[in-house]
Amino acid sequence: MKRRNRTTTPMAITEAELSTLTRDLDALHHDVGMPAMHEALGRWTEEIRTSRRGFLIGAGAVVGGAVLAACGTSSSSSTTTSTGGGARSTGAKLTGDLAVAALAASLENLAVAAYGDVLTAAAAGKLGTVPPAVATFVTTVKGQHAQHAQAWNSAIVAAGHAAVTGPDQALVPTVDTAFAKVTDVTGAAKLALTLEDIAAATYQSAVAAVTASSSVKVAASIQPVEMQHAAILNFVLGQYPVPNAFSPLTGARTPADYRG
Repeated sequence: MKRRNRTTTPMAITEAELSTLTRDLDALHHDVGMPAMHEALGRWTEEIRTSRRGFLIGAGAVVGGAVLAACGTSSSSSTTTSTGGGARSTGAKLTGDLAVAALAASLENLAVAAYGDVLTAAAAGKLGTVPPAVATFVTTVKGQHAQHAQAWNSAIVAAGHAAVTGPDQALVPTVDTAFAKVTDVTGAAKLALTLEDIAAATYQSAVAAVTASSSVKVAASIQPVEMQHAAILNFVLGQYPVPNAFSPLTGARTPADYRG
């Protein structure tokens, strides 16, 4: 009996199915996720700016009173201290909601870098057969992670701090070691799924960790997107797309873990 030649596929779903899922993902991101995120972010940054203005006005009153008192007691002092009022702090430790924002931005930066490495490896032929639909999905998801990082950084910058541009340093060695073993689409999908699960768990934890209602809404608007990424990756791997009835906290990163 003559056997049929069977061709192996790097995915458990078809290219057409992945293309449809990617289009739906992108549409939801632009029509639902991004508007909700930007609305919450706008409120948060305005609250930050209002708080900073109030602090500066109060600080100015205190300093002004101190200067007047000094002038009344002594006119011989010639020592002055000048600071740039618009300068951004690059060394101050972020606390509270901003610490969560920094952690989230570093995770998003890590995801951007990882997906970028996948595209680079695919272009170099290091991942074997890579269907065009996979490259489109990776490019789409990478762009969404970059937008999320930009969103968190806008709040950090509004508070007068430097943007977080690097990846989560605590996870970099683990990701680098895992990526060195990736030789095909399946391996890349497994690594990406790990990152998406960590991000989703971290955002689920962040919803309870932050205090301002606006920052809660920012985290809550991004977390479902990470879950959507994970669902598609599970599909690609032939796994049930929603393995948990509720979003777990397993693997969640905390601000205490953040190393810059």
